[in-house]
Amino acid sequence: MDRIRIVGGARLNGRIPISGAKNAALPLMIASLLTAETLTLDNVPRLADVTLLKRILGNHGVDVAVAGKRAEQDAFAGETVKLTAGEIVDTLAPYDLVSRMRASFWVIGPLLARMGEAKVSLPGGCAIGTRPVDFFLDGLKALGATIEIEAGYVIAQAPAGGLKGARVSFPKASVGATHVILMAATLAEGETVIENAAREPEIVDLADCLTKMGAKIEGAGTSTIRVQGVARLHGARHSVLPDRIETGTYAIAVAMTGGEVLLEGARRDLLDAAFDVLVEAGVEVETTNEGVRVARNGHGLAPMNVVTAPYPGFPTDLQAQLMALAARAGGSSSITETIFENRFMHVQELVRLGAKIHLEGDVATIEGVDKLTGAPVMATDLRASVSLVIAGLAAEGETIVNRVYHLDRGFERLEAKLSQCGATIERLTG
Repeated sequence: MDRIRIVGGARLNGRIPISGAKNAALPLMIASLLTAETLTLDNVPRLADVTLLKRILGNHGVDVAVAGKRAEQDAFAGETVKLTAGEIVDTLAPYDLVSRMRASFWVIGPLLARMGEAKVSLPGGCAIGTRPVDFFLDGLKALGATIEIEAGYVIAQAPAGGLKGARVSFPKASVGATHVILMAATLAEGETVIENAAREPEIVDLADCLTKMGAKIEGAGTSTIRVQGVARLHGARHSVLPDRIETGTYAIAVAMTGGEVLLEGARRDLLDAAFDVLVEAGVEVETTNEGVRVARNGHGLAPMNVVTAPYPGFPTDLQAQLMALAARAGGSSSITETIFENRFMHVQELVRLGAKIHLEGDVATIEGVDKLTGAPVMATDLRASVSLVIAGLAAEGETIVNRVYHLDRGFERLEAKLSQCGATIERLTG
């Protein structure tokens, strides 16, 4: 099983290209199920989750083709992927595939809208909380679907004549449920109003792509989205927006180690809450024509007090990374996790590196220390794994991060990107 070895202490200096967003690419790929014509997506990241979703979509009959080969000088460039669901050959999404990635459950919306039926395994993914699918299913029921759960599968049937527009109100904002109902509503008869919709940039990116495909959508990016159903969607071409979580992760890495890095292609407007925290901590952040420049040269870090929240608040997907940074701040920091109940599993691994962290309920209090010391640690989920990398970059001596298959799900060529900025980091295989 692969591991990552880091020798800490080097400042990061240079340029890091930001990949396309995994959390945008996955629903965009799934949207290909809504039309028989070709959906072409540019800037698709090369990630384990993307590869798995290609297999899942192929299982439904989608022809997936990667256009061309990347040139040597464009080693970090995203893929252009052409997806053609000319004929849906199977509306079953089996357990052995869906259990490996939660987002694959989202095929239920397009399959139900286009084919009138779907049988999809209950989802898997990172062990960071229960994340029930009730919101998804209640939303589909509001559109007229009948839902049964049998032997670990959700069996959904649309009424005769297809799904019908309706008012769908989520008890709390859910990115996944918003994606699913938004896609399903594009082919539902009449108007669908999604209330308490998630506002994340990835929702807006999906809505923009669906609009290019012929959907009629208003309000994406706000808490109320209106969709006028259409009879059919057509093909389109769309570029995946830059990954705001990767952007924030590398910005925190620069803040942790010191130095100066240009995050190429990054957009600050997608991550204002996180950048505001870094600025308050003493990090320099500057928007340029090429992306976002992040620097910390010579001065210490002020403590941070953060509460995770749905967009536009501080993202839960950066909580673990910020905790690693807070371990080196001068004074006491606090992080309150409000999104996922099990998302503090990285705490004990950071403690192994010398961090001083006290947990009480959903609040972590971090006392800054003068130094961290390298040690073997184990990744527990995608974002926790990269928090250990960030800590290792600043720790004295050698850190070995085990179980990095989690990391490969969400970060493209992380070792190469950090190495070119001066980090001593390598992948150990076998």
